[in-house]
Amino acid sequence: MLSLVFALVLPILGSFVLGLSLDDVRSELGPQLSGSAVVSENGRDFARWSDYHAPTAGVVVTVACEQDVAVTVQYCIEHEIQFLAQAGTHGFTTTIDLDDDGILINLRQLNSVTFNDDKTEVTVGGGALISEVIEAASSNNTLVATGNCNCVGAVGAILGGGYGSLMGLYGFGVDNVLSLNVVSGDGVLKTVTFGDDLFWALRGAGPNFGIVTSARMKSYPREPSKQYAWVGALTFTGDKIEAVAKAISEITLTAEMNIYMFFLDARAPDKKPTIILTPWYYGTEAEGRAAFASVIDIGPTLNTMAETHYTHWNDGSESACIKGGRKPSYAAGLAEIVPETWKQVWDEYVSWVSSNDGRARNSTVILEAYSMAKAGSIADSSSSFPWRSRLKFNALIFPCKRTRSLLQSTSGLYPPATYVNFAHGDEDLSEIYGHNLPRLREIKAKEDEYNIFDQSFYLGPSY
Repeated sequence: MLSLVFALVLPILGSFVLGLSLDDVRSELGPQLSGSAVVSENGRDFARWSDYHAPTAGVVVTVACEQDVAVTVQYCIEHEIQFLAQAGTHGFTTTIDLDDDGILINLRQLNSVTFNDDKTEVTVGGGALISEVIEAASSNNTLVATGNCNCVGAVGAILGGGYGSLMGLYGFGVDNVLSLNVVSGDGVLKTVTFGDDLFWALRGAGPNFGIVTSARMKSYPREPSKQYAWVGALTFTGDKIEAVAKAISEITLTAEMNIYMFFLDARAPDKKPTIILTPWYYGTEAEGRAAFASVIDIGPTLNTMAETHYTHWNDGSESACIKGGRKPSYAAGLAEIVPETWKQVWDEYVSWVSSNDGRARNSTVILEAYSMAKAGSIADSSSSFPWRSRLKFNALIFPCKRTRSLLQSTSGLYPPATYVNFAHGDEDLSEIYGHNLPRLREIKAKEDEYNIFDQSFYLGPSY
C-alpha cells in the first residue's frame, strides 16, 4: 500500500562533490531543462511521509517533462552527485542514503493520466498519485489497477509488484503494464516493453534499474453503475482477535473480494485499542454481506459498510497520508494465518501502546489479504516480482521489530519472504527478490554497469 519511485547514485570516478551549490546547479543545469522546470532549495514542500531515516537533499529539481529527468540524471553522472527521485514520498526503507550534497528529482509535475480512444489503455506519468489515476479513470468510465492509498505514487507502487483492491480481477500491478518509459543506467530516456530484460527487471525491482517517467497500462472500461463496491469498516473489541483471525484464515476470497485488518489505538469512546476490519466487495451490499457473513457474524461494535463509489474506495486510508513524524516499520510476508499467533501480536501491541506514554499513539499493525487466483494464474517468470505463488498475506508493523519475528515464526514461509514495498531495509536480498536474484544481478551488470541506480536493496558491485 505504501511506495515511491526513487534512485541513488554512487560515485563512479572518485569522491562525491562537496558543498553542492544551488547557484551552480541553477546556472549549469537550469538552461538545459524545459521552461516549466524549477531548481530550488529543499524545504517543507518536499517533506517525506516519515522522518525516520529520511533522506535529505541540498537542491531540488522539479522536472516538467520526461526529458528533464534524463538531462538531470546526466548532469548528476557528470558531476558525481547523488540523487533521489520521488513522487509520493512514501519510500521508507532505512537504507536509502542522500544528504545535503545530493539532488532530489521531484517528479510531481509528471502527473498526467491519459487514455486511448477505446479506454483500454492508460498512460500514467511517473509523478501521478493514486488518487489522480482513480479520478481520471472514473471520469473516463474505466477501472485501473492501483494501490489502496491515495497519496502514494501510482507508478512507484506498481514497480514493487503492485497489490491493490482490483488484483483479484486483474492481477498485480506489474501484470497490467504494457510498456515503460525509463531513464536507465546510461542516462538516456527509452521505451521498454515485453521481451526486453530491462522491462522484466523493472516490474518488481524498478528503482534498481532507473527512473520510470511514465507507464502504459491496461485499463478496463466500466459503465458508471459498475464503479461501486461494498466497503467500509467493522470495529471489534480485543477479545475478538482470535475469532477475527480465524475468520480471515478460513474465508475464501473470490476475485471480487479483499480484506484488511488494522490494530488502532485510542479510539473513542473508551480510548482502548481496537481491531478494525475493512472488507471490500466489488458488487452490491447484498452480495458483500453474503460473502463476508462469517466476519460480520462475529459481532462488530460498529459497522460503517456501504456501497461506495470508485473515487471513495480508498477513503479509509487517508490517515496514512499525514506526512512527517517518526514511523519506523517492519514487514512480514505470510502464507498462513495462525489465530494463536495473532492473539500474541494483539497482546504485544496493547502492551506497547499502553507503556509508551502517548508516544506510540500512531502505532499500528496491518494485515492485507487478497484473492490470489488471478495473480497466481500468471507465470512466475513474467516479471521480476518473485512472490506471486507464496505471499497470501502481507503484515506491516509500526514500529515493533519483535512483532515481525513473532509473525515470521508461524508464517508458513521458510525461508522468509517480504514484499519489497513494505520492507524495512535489514532483510537479506533473497528475502526480497527470491529466486530472481541471480538474473536481476546479471541484468544490473548489463544495464547499469557503474551502479548509477542503487535502490535500498543493493544489487550492484562493491566499490
